[in-house]
Amino acid sequence: MYLAVKSVKPLDGYKLLIKFENEEERCFDVLPYLGIGQFPELKNISLFNSVRVSFDSIEWANHLDFDPEFLYRKSSKVQQSA
Repeated sequence: MYLAVKSVKPLDGYKLLIKFENEEERCFDVLPYLGIGQFPELKNISLFNSVRVSFDSIEWANHLDFDPEFLYRKSSKVQQSA
């Protein structure tokens, strides 16, 4: 399933709150990827917090990104409070 990212918000603990085009909010944990390739750069909190929506996915100021399908598949649904 391909869903575009509509918004992203950095959270504590190297997590991201992502809203997809179907209005679903999901939490993506970046921590497991901070040892791969250039992703250790995101340990810098200022850089981590620079995350933004770019086209249909996310991107950081250092141009690192994730595929939107990967973000959706590897994230967990956020339970909405009543």
